[in-house]
Amino acid sequence: MIPNRFKHGYGPNSELFQQAFDQGTKLIVTVDNGISGIEQVDFANALGMDVIISDHHDIGDQLPNALAVVHPRHPQGHYPFGELAGVGVAFKIAHALYEEIPDHLIELTAIGTVADLVPLHGENRIFVKEGLAALIDSPSPAIAALCEVSGVKQQDITEETIGFMFGPRINAIGRLQDADPAVRMFLTEDPAEARSLASGLDVLNKERQAIVKKISEEAMQQVEQRYPDGVPHVLVVAQEGWNPGVVGIVASKLTEKFYRPSIVLSVDPETNKAKGSARSIEGFHLYNELAKNRDILPHFGGHPMAAGMTLAASDVDDLRERLNKQAEISLTEEELLPVVNIDIPLRLDEIDITAIESMRLLAPFGMGFAKPKFYLEGVHVASIRKIGAAQNHLKMELTQQAASIDAVGFGLGSVGDELTPDVKIDVIGDLQVNEWNGRKKPQLMVEDVRTDQWQLFDIRGIRQVSRWSKLIPKENQVFLAFKEETPALFQSLLAQPICTVAQVKAMSGSKDHLVLLDLPESEEQLVSVLANMKPKRVYAHFHAKDSQYFEQIPTREQFKWLFSFIKKRGTFDFTKHCDELAKHKGWTRESLFFMLQVFFELGFVTLNNGITEIAQSPSKQDLSEAPIYKRREQQIALEQKLLYASYKDLKEWFDATVSAKEEQIWI
Repeated sequence: MIPNRFKHGYGPNSELFQQAFDQGTKLIVTVDNGISGIEQVDFANALGMDVIISDHHDIGDQLPNALAVVHPRHPQGHYPFGELAGVGVAFKIAHALYEEIPDHLIELTAIGTVADLVPLHGENRIFVKEGLAALIDSPSPAIAALCEVSGVKQQDITEETIGFMFGPRINAIGRLQDADPAVRMFLTEDPAEARSLASGLDVLNKERQAIVKKISEEAMQQVEQRYPDGVPHVLVVAQEGWNPGVVGIVASKLTEKFYRPSIVLSVDPETNKAKGSARSIEGFHLYNELAKNRDILPHFGGHPMAAGMTLAASDVDDLRERLNKQAEISLTEEELLPVVNIDIPLRLDEIDITAIESMRLLAPFGMGFAKPKFYLEGVHVASIRKIGAAQNHLKMELTQQAASIDAVGFGLGSVGDELTPDVKIDVIGDLQVNEWNGRKKPQLMVEDVRTDQWQLFDIRGIRQVSRWSKLIPKENQVFLAFKEETPALFQSLLAQPICTVAQVKAMSGSKDHLVLLDLPESEEQLVSVLANMKPKRVYAHFHAKDSQYFEQIPTREQFKWLFSFIKKRGTFDFTKHCDELAKHKGWTRESLFFMLQVFFELGFVTLNNGITEIAQSPSKQDLSEAPIYKRREQQIALEQKLLYASYKDLKEWFDATVSAKEEQIWI
């Protein structure tokens, strides 16, 4: 009998015990549960049934009054390996009953051991190593069917196949409905039935993924709205309608994102109960901390790092407050910072396919025996793009001197928006061999990325503000407008206020993210802003309402012709004949007006109600001395350097202009 987690919960259930009794059952053996079923075992005893408990979860203050309790950490026992998974305990019972090692069960034991995320050392390591060898040669229709729906060749099965391919599909059905079909798949000897059942598991796994995605987004939103100024020591989120079968996965995602112990609860409005799961971090023993709240936690169980629970919905806020007070005492600030231990620093030219392949001799890898983490320092990002249907994965080519490697980061698609071309980065990851069409190449599976370089993000020419505004981190950002009219163009499209140059100069301290909405009045103005703000990232939009770059400045021959034309005519009515003259010469109206303005500023002509005539005894001056001419020259030069330059040239301008004072400007 398999408890339905929605109806019966996670452990022994009195209703199921009654059903078993009514069917004539005299003995119940629990598997991977029961150590916290004090009342349920008493109920079975009252019915006259015997109960044998096999479990590996943490033992509370009281043991159930069962006929026997089989547990690797039994307080009266001396078993030398206390980290067995529930499936490992079941294997031990089978071993005792058979009076010989049940080799035919080793592949199932390997699947359960990997999927239950127990440490892969001691006996667990032997179970998985031997089980993987059995899985590769297994005649089981279930294994063949799982390989087929997972897109895996049976001879290529590894512990990662179990953890990322088999495990999620097997678990999905129990998270969404009754788990019996998964058991039938393993028991059937009919390949067609196994394929049909495995296909059903695959469909449910896709459904489970969609549900997890939706709940995760809602849970993340709860956290961000509740704690806009920073997350507390423990996260507890709850909501009606959340599927209680997947909240454990959501809790894992919260812990991964915020690095905090996280509890995710589904509230049932009919029973006013909250049921959910928790995941923890090193330093916060989840089971022990929950045990301090037994008065509001009638049902809970688990490990130091994971737990499940049921409580009254009205007690959720109280639990949140209590756990945070407990965590403030038990967790130091250092323990709230995730730490990645690097095993092997490498240069790209040291990576060797033979060495990578030889590391499989150390397998299986997993909890308590992780794959080696490789560290590449100061590699260049030669190319970067987001991949996957949802664009949530990352693919890069990394180079270092003459060496290069392909790098893939699953779930790191957002990093693609935070790295610029040719930036130098440090990377942590796992080295694998990628084989395609018989050719083998090293490949880095990226776990984390960092850069200490300042970065220039080119968002010039992207007119839709929504396309680039969402890419800018919300923390410590400044949107800057150099011109008075610019804020009116952008403010309705941006959630943050727009600052003027004066406001920026009055700011104290550096800002991480600076968005340059429009062009500055001069290079000097931009350099001054950068020196004052010391940004880590600059986003160059450089909106130009009236670009002068393509208008350019009329040639001296054009100026000479126009002056001669006015002089010959005596007068020229600009208001009446401007368009006609411009069309005749193939000039723009703006160019013609510009030349007249230059003549006027230099005193070459007079303007009266649109009538232009040559001035009496004009002084000799160069055209470039006219203020409007100078402004046009400066504007064109500025646009050429900032607005129309290639990214490479723009970056070089920033480096040459600003980075010469790097220790003063960039952090």
